[in-house]
Amino acid sequence: MGTEFNFGTLLEAVADAFPDRLAVVQHGQGRLSYRDFVDRSRRLGRLLADHGMGCFSERSVLAGHQAGQDRMAQYLHNGPEYLEGLIGSYLARAAPFNVNYRYGAEELRYLLADAQPRAIQFHGAFAPVLAEALATVAQRDLLMLQVDDGSGHALLPGALDYEDALASVEPSVDARPDPDDLYLLYTGGTTGSPKGVLWRQADAAVTALGLVNGSEAREWESLQEFIASRRRTVPAKFLTCAPLIHGAAQWGVLRALCEADTVVFPADTRVFDAAQVCDALLSESVSRLSIVGDPFARKLIEELDRRPRDLASLRLLISGGAPLQPEYKKRLLTLVPGLSILEAIGASETGVQGRAAAADAVGADKRTFRRESATVVVSEDRSRFLSAGHPGIGWLASRGRVPLGYLGDEHKTRDAFPIVDGERVSLPGDRARLLTNDTVELLGRDSTTINSGGEKIFAEEVEAAVKMHPDVADAVVCGRPSAQWGSEVVAILAWLPDVSGDTRSVLATCARQLARYKLPKAFIVVDQVERSPSGKPDYRWALDQAVKRSPIADQ
Repeated sequence: MGTEFNFGTLLEAVADAFPDRLAVVQHGQGRLSYRDFVDRSRRLGRLLADHGMGCFSERSVLAGHQAGQDRMAQYLHNGPEYLEGLIGSYLARAAPFNVNYRYGAEELRYLLADAQPRAIQFHGAFAPVLAEALATVAQRDLLMLQVDDGSGHALLPGALDYEDALASVEPSVDARPDPDDLYLLYTGGTTGSPKGVLWRQADAAVTALGLVNGSEAREWESLQEFIASRRRTVPAKFLTCAPLIHGAAQWGVLRALCEADTVVFPADTRVFDAAQVCDALLSESVSRLSIVGDPFARKLIEELDRRPRDLASLRLLISGGAPLQPEYKKRLLTLVPGLSILEAIGASETGVQGRAAAADAVGADKRTFRRESATVVVSEDRSRFLSAGHPGIGWLASRGRVPLGYLGDEHKTRDAFPIVDGERVSLPGDRARLLTNDTVELLGRDSTTINSGGEKIFAEEVEAAVKMHPDVADAVVCGRPSAQWGSEVVAILAWLPDVSGDTRSVLATCARQLARYKLPKAFIVVDQVERSPSGKPDYRWALDQAVKRSPIADQ
């Protein structure tokens, strides 16, 4: 084990070493050097500290599900303020956390009651929903920082204007951040209630962000060694299409900042606009782009087909959080010559567990992942690690630097972070096979597995087959109650624009790829498949559609 990092102090070291490098760019709106970015982050940290926020119990005296730091909710679209909120909180030894901005008042009320923040940083557009949620949530001296987004909403009663508040304090924080300090990330809640995953920042830096010496496959020995490595490296420009409420998006921007690269945002981050993203890629010479699977890839392909651009600077596309089908990979490789695609798997509770690289059509067809050194497959009964080549299906897990637990939930912490062969692992519920010492096959999340007629069917596998049909724009698969099968496979799909497809043809496409028992028993056609802002399927919505709506076709 090498030196351990706190994100706040690491960013201060980066700003000291590279004060004039660009830290953050919002295309067509503004640019911040590392000097200015850290200055603003320190001011936010000072605001939180002056409000009495920070660390009240050190990690050494707490259980895994307990938090000894005050928390700040980040109810924001992407932008520089989100990054300032992250780093400023870390400098004050507070724990920021992500809020899904699509939540209604009741969902937001649940999250705030669970996380119990002492501060909320929010865009003005969300003021009405926030006010409704706060009306019935117990509050204790809540600091509200309202970021002007041009939406025209007046300051909520008691809220401070974000820019005025920053200008009112000095850029200095007295707290001494520690590698033990929390990194708090809430799960998306697409298959159940959202849960707050508690990490030590030192562990998240290695496992989630990948802040390691990659050329020598080891952790950094010192801060000085790390900074020296950045002096020898040409800064990259990184743009994430996914909202920062998504773990992979946060990990990408935090890594870019820690490595003294530049984070780029498109002009408007309220929605994913492929044209604006492509314009930013071109004008800012972005070299790394992050997306979340098929929904983002399809829109980028459509935009580049509509108006081709010379994206010669773009060298790496990273996809995680949702599957990316081979045909989309091949099309992107054709549209952007010289591009490489890196597909990553993992979870909020594990960090990155495996990667699959593609620079040509052969690589694009691969459906397996090269596992990370900490990635293991655990037996069905969770008693042992499976060896390479074992024919059985197990649980995809991580060991070593794993999270502490779930905020406030001792039972779920014990269940998701069991002891296997004397070693604590993170086991969030994904199913997999360990094919070789280096290769894993990801099958899907256990909570979305369909038990039909005594057979286990992975929803993600069926979704991939449905989306192989050329007329299908998007699809999600779930099980619904069946007197005959116990649960039957239902595919909810949307056609491409101006296409009136035939579900019988989709069924035939699936039949060429899947065993008969895995085929959808029914199809339901919708105008649009509902997904979270980060692009992940909303399985609760899918089940509601499957139960309430009449099928278009039955097998």
